[in-house]
Amino acid sequence: MSGELISQLLVLAPFALTLLLAGLIAGGIGGLFGVGGGAVLVPVLYQFFIFLDVDPLVRMQLAVGTSLGIIVPTSIRSFQSHLKHEAVDVPYLRKMALWVFIGVGAGSLVATIISGSQLRALFAVLALLMALKMTFGRSDFQIWDDFPPTPLFQGLGAAMGFFSVLMGIGGGVFNNVLMTLFGRSIHTAVATSSGMGVLIALPGAIGFVLAGGGIENLPAYSFGYVNLLGVLMVIPASIFAAPYGVRLAHKLSKQVLQKSFAVFLMLVSARFFYSLLF
Repeated sequence: MSGELISQLLVLAPFALTLLLAGLIAGGIGGLFGVGGGAVLVPVLYQFFIFLDVDPLVRMQLAVGTSLGIIVPTSIRSFQSHLKHEAVDVPYLRKMALWVFIGVGAGSLVATIISGSQLRALFAVLALLMALKMTFGRSDFQIWDDFPPTPLFQGLGAAMGFFSVLMGIGGGVFNNVLMTLFGRSIHTAVATSSGMGVLIALPGAIGFVLAGGGIENLPAYSFGYVNLLGVLMVIPASIFAAPYGVRLAHKLSKQVLQKSFAVFLMLVSARFFYSLLF
């Protein structure tokens, strides 16, 4: 092994360890809150692509697309674990699926042309508002006893798919709040959100593969805007950690789980606000 190769491996090692840690955190968060972990993965992957000297014009798209690719198996693992606890609202997922797919398709089409800073600002505001609702709102507050009127329900599903795929997240951040407004418990919302992650991330990742087809300035091992190297380095840790997050979610009380999710939302919001300022 040449000295130059050893030197490159030593430089890469901290980034590989960072990706491993990000995978563990994302998997644990995914199981605990039913989210895909994209809020953790996207900024880490973005820094990873900076290290690889990837063209700045495609870094964010690669980070988002690769995050979606990682979320697919993580969400599947979390979903399987939650199903064992019989906490998933399967009828809700069936009613949402088509409209989420429509939103994901639309989001994938505009992913390469919409302003990333505008999206980060919107997401930061929404995350903060949802966190404040979880923190200061009544725990039993809801707008509907069941699903809302059909047109509104369909629109919410499409919007959730649209914004989630553009941010490289699994949709759990939005879905957890929506389901509590629909009269579902936070435990049911978290469990069902793991399934929502599959509905959003799988077609979303495919969309980013297609959207990046033919782009010449992508790094090696990239299929469109999904980088296989990033996926393979993170997935094992993410899948490993997901069941532990699920177990913790079902041990926590409703109040603790809800407040913990609010803190998570605040951290996500702060991260996006920070990215806009610096």
